[in-house]
Amino acid sequence: MSTEQPEGHAPMPDYTPGSAQPRLNRPVRERYPQIRPTSGYGDPRIQHTGPGPGAGTDQEPERSSKLTARLVLAMTVVIGQLWGLSVIVNVWMMGETGTAWWGAAFLFLSFLVVLGLWLLDPKDR
Repeated sequence: MSTEQPEGHAPMPDYTPGSAQPRLNRPVRERYPQIRPTSGYGDPRIQHTGPGPGAGTDQEPERSSKLTARLVLAMTVVIGQLWGLSVIVNVWMMGETGTAWWGAAFLFLSFLVVLGLWLLDPKDR
């Protein structure tokens, strides 16, 4: 093996073996001579380097916007339910049970709204 370093490369540190198998105790450069510093972007043998930009995004923007709108509406209702629950508990503790029952009806109605959103389009589940 030649000890000359290619132009622009720092010298390799001394190698210390770490395996009981002698074939694995060679430096990576000797074990895999086909791997070069430019492998991955400058290597013509590599055709596909990965999923690329935009990976994981929804490929159907209409469906994505519909689901996002439903999610925002459902989160708004849940936040309203939490607020309503705190108001109802305060009213109940003050002894105004009639008002508390109207608040409980509001919570039940908002739950039905979320359930209706969920049942709206069964193929999206």
